[in-house]
Amino acid sequence: MSKRDFYEVLGCQRQADEASLKSAYRKLAMQFHPDRNPGNSEAEAKFKEVNEAYDTLKDPQKRAAYDRFGHAAFENGGGRNGFNGGFGPEFTSSMSDIFEDIFGDFMGGGRGRQGGASRLRGSDLRYNLEITLEESFLGQTVEIDVPTLVSCTTCDGSGAKPGTGTHTCRQCGGHGKVRAAQGFFTIERTCPVCQGRGEMMDEPCTDCGGQGRRQQNRKLAVDIPSGIEDGTRIRLANEGEAGIRGGPPGDLYIFVSIKPHDLFHRDGADLYARVPIAMTTAALGGEFEVPTLDGARAKVKVAPGTQPGQRVRLKGKGMPVLRSKETGDLYVQLDIETPQNLSKRQRELLEEFVRLTTEETNPTSDGFFHKLKRMFEA
Repeated sequence: MSKRDFYEVLGCQRQADEASLKSAYRKLAMQFHPDRNPGNSEAEAKFKEVNEAYDTLKDPQKRAAYDRFGHAAFENGGGRNGFNGGFGPEFTSSMSDIFEDIFGDFMGGGRGRQGGASRLRGSDLRYNLEITLEESFLGQTVEIDVPTLVSCTTCDGSGAKPGTGTHTCRQCGGHGKVRAAQGFFTIERTCPVCQGRGEMMDEPCTDCGGQGRRQQNRKLAVDIPSGIEDGTRIRLANEGEAGIRGGPPGDLYIFVSIKPHDLFHRDGADLYARVPIAMTTAALGGEFEVPTLDGARAKVKVAPGTQPGQRVRLKGKGMPVLRSKETGDLYVQLDIETPQNLSKRQRELLEEFVRLTTEETNPTSDGFFHKLKRMFEA
């Protein structure tokens, strides 16, 4: 009986890409798997046929030979084919691709010792750093003290007692992974005994207990750039915990927060400040000085007739923009203070001022109350 075309077996076009072939194979393999069709010889035959087709077409060299010569490319020992009468190497090879596709990310990805060893990486660390607004303005280098796990100097991070060797892990036989059957899948996971390394120490290091790392506080210098904003995250690569038994270290993430300032409120690169001024200063005009974050002073001019809530803009007196030469502005909001605890003479002078006021003196309030009067008379 002649074999069917492999593309026809998988239900794919000849120009189908690798992803399409894998998707078609996975669907058919699950449909005809013997565990789902116990005692069904027809399903078993189709399962073998599907497996043989995919094993050929997934390999670029085999696929090229098949596209050119068809089944003749693998006759007379020209290549491996067939199911070998059971769950042989061809099935294992094909199904392992599907297994990796479904469970690869969940199980950490990769195969063999390399996949297991990659999970021995040290943990990432978080450090919360609080700075002042002045420190954010100027930028500086700060020293932090980080409790972490560092590589053991006694065993050079290997975890083994100096002068001793290693032996093959008896649990996984040196593969770094163990397998367990679950239904018609074989689940592969990192060996819990050797943690994926495939080997065990003859004697663990007495200083670190075989971990290859120990607890220690580290002092690190951190560059705080000028203009850094609240909530910024700084990553220091390879400054986290040391990996287990020589594994790569994790990273250190520094989360920067800025303390509230007594005078200034920040919004991006701009600064805002509320300054109370006397009623007479608002009416007659004047000037005053405010401190700036660079340690200098800036002069604020108050125009005659200034109203409550008006802002004065001081260009270039705000925060530096991170990693640029630009600078924000400082906005001073003028809050007008109403006089309190007046003396008799002060009250007399204000009452005289009221008698002398005209519509031109208070145009906004007089105009508003004239509108109200007309509404009441309507």
